[in-house]
Amino acid sequence: MSPPSLSPPYVVEDCRGAVQLLSDGTVRRSPDPIFPVPDSDDGRVEWRDAQYDPVHDLHLRLYRPRVEEKERENKKLPVLLYFHGGGFCLGSRTWPNFHTCCLRLSLSLPAIILSVDYRLAPEHRLPAGIDDAAASLLWFQSQSQSDPWLAQSADLGRVFVSGDSGGGNLTHHMAVRFGSAGLAPPIRIRGFILLMPAFGGTIPTQSELETPPDAFLSREMADRYCRLALPLGATKDHPIFNPFAPESPSLAAVEFGKVLVVVAEKDLLRDAGRNYAARLKEMGKKVELVEFDKEQHAFFVLDPWSESSNEVVRIVKRFVDEEV
Repeated sequence: MSPPSLSPPYVVEDCRGAVQLLSDGTVRRSPDPIFPVPDSDDGRVEWRDAQYDPVHDLHLRLYRPRVEEKERENKKLPVLLYFHGGGFCLGSRTWPNFHTCCLRLSLSLPAIILSVDYRLAPEHRLPAGIDDAAASLLWFQSQSQSDPWLAQSADLGRVFVSGDSGGGNLTHHMAVRFGSAGLAPPIRIRGFILLMPAFGGTIPTQSELETPPDAFLSREMADRYCRLALPLGATKDHPIFNPFAPESPSLAAVEFGKVLVVVAEKDLLRDAGRNYAARLKEMGKKVELVEFDKEQHAFFVLDPWSESSNEVVRIVKRFVDEEV
């Protein structure tokens, strides 16, 4: 009698075709970006890559406006660290949509941008990405006065931490871990920018209940990201995902500096973002909430050249330029 044949592995979780978890536990990951945008690199911003974590082979991309050296000597630029979105499972600094957003921000603010890669789930579940985000800030601290671009161009007294979607969640955790004074002088973190941040809980919000199944970020897709990214056995009330869950540490004593929260009317995450801003305000934090009517989740990175995305850039610029 011949032995029974083993069935081949099959897909048990699929993230937009870019990442698939198979029944035998292996992960199939496409090398190709899934959100292409037109090439907008016209040479007005220069950029280069650097490794910030040799142990995990993690890199970031530095951007700065291209100007004459004489002009560079006379004007230092604010620094904006940026963590991309993708449900903690997708994305890279090299993807055209994130690259375009950083080109826009660097030129328009103007600013030095550090676009940071971090380990992705399900191969590396949270808090791996949070630890990597923290490592990138410490790399910036260690290189701030020796890296040629940073030493020449960076105003170390005006540093901002930002991110969209899952990157907005990482930005929150950097605020908790470092606050406004968690890096060594002369570095000062002036504020945190959360664009449609990924927060939630076990009790669905009204915006979750209202989200149609064909939305860019549907409840099914959001649940899949959580299953793949949160620690094994964790619910959506894990402190990583719900800052105000029963087991989450109090944020009352955290020195956030100023915080900008951007939400979108048609986004599943809208109400969680609203609640985040409201709860911080109740604690006396300096928080600004901006809502975009008729927009969906991640509109800024899906179409970096839309009029709404233009407004995001203007709002971020005002936030960065505003005196504390």
